[in-house]
Amino acid sequence: MGRSSLRKAEVGNVIVFRDGLTGIVEKVNENSVIVDLTYMDNYQDLELGQRTVINHKNYTIIKEAALQ
Repeated sequence: MGRSSLRKAEVGNVIVFRDGLTGIVEKVNENSVIVDLTYMDNYQDLELGQRTVINHKNYTIIKEAALQ
């Protein structure tokens, strides 16, 4: 699964990755993002850690960060 655009996600963006998992970007690194998985409604049922690291090549931005 590739990105739909050539730009990296930004803090606050919602991304989708690995079989439909979604999360909110908390930190952008050179080659990856750190994602908060508690954004998902079914997070408690999935038995996943609270955060994960995703390479920029392996996600798609599905929602832009809300303007503050």
